[in-house]
Amino acid sequence: MGIVMAGSVISPAANTLGGEGWRQAGELGLALLLSAVIGLEREIRQKDAGLRTHTLVGVGAALFMLISKYGFTDVLESRLVVLDPSRVAAQIVSGIGFLGAGLIFVRRDSVRGLTTAASIWVTAAIGAAAGAGLIVLALLATGIYFIVALAFPLATRRLPTSATAISALRVRYPDGHGLLRHVLHEATDRGFAIDDVSTEALGRRARATGGGTDGDGAPLMVEVTLHVHGKRSVTELAAALSDLDYVDAVLATDANAIDE
Repeated sequence: MGIVMAGSVISPAANTLGGEGWRQAGELGLALLLSAVIGLEREIRQKDAGLRTHTLVGVGAALFMLISKYGFTDVLESRLVVLDPSRVAAQIVSGIGFLGAGLIFVRRDSVRGLTTAASIWVTAAIGAAAGAGLIVLALLATGIYFIVALAFPLATRRLPTSATAISALRVRYPDGHGLLRHVLHEATDRGFAIDDVSTEALGRRARATGGGTDGDGAPLMVEVTLHVHGKRSVTELAAALSDLDYVDAVLATDANAIDE
C-alpha cells in the first residue's frame, strides 16, 4: 500500500532503482535457497528431477512474480495503467503443469513420478510466494514439504495394507518348461489370490554366436501377466519367482507400495 504525503503517493518500490533493490534480491535469493533444499532431497533420492531442475523452477517462478510486481513501475499512471500481479501467479500454476506432466511415466499398470511432479508444482508455488514477499508462507510450505516427503513414508509403512488392492506381476521365461504351473503354485502358496492371467509370446531370444547373434533354434520367450491381491508384499513374491529355474525376468507393481 502506498504512503500518502502532501497529495502524492509514494510507491513501495520508489526507493529502488526501477523496481530493483536489496528487498527484491533477497526474495529471489530466498527462492533460490528454499527450492535448492527441496531439489537436494530429490537429488539424494536419485529422481529424474533433482537439484538443478527444482532450483531453476523455484527461481523462475520467483522472478516472474518479481517482474509482475516491480517490472512495470515506469509505466504506471494513476487511473490509466493498472497492473494485476495475481495474473502471473495464475499463469505459473497452469504453466508448471506441462513440466510436471513430463515427469510422470505410465507403463501398463505402473505409474511413476507422481511425487516428483508434485514436488515441482510445490516448488514453483514456494518460489512464487518468495517472489511475492510472503516469506513466512514460503518457509512454512518448505517445512511442510519435508514433513510430507520424509515423515509420511515412515507413517504409511505402519498402516495396514489392503488385501483387495490388485497388483500386477509380469514373469518372462522360455516356453516348454511348464513354468506357468510353478508360478501359479508359488503365488497361491504365499496367500495371493489370482484375479487374471494373460500370456504373450515375445519371440525367440537371440543367442550369442561367433559372428554376433542368432535367433534360430533359440527358445520361444513367453511373458505371463498376473493380477493378484493379498496382504503380503508382491515384491516378496517377485523375488521368490525370480529364483525359479529358467525364469528370465520378473517385474512387479505393488499396489500397496509408496510411489515416489
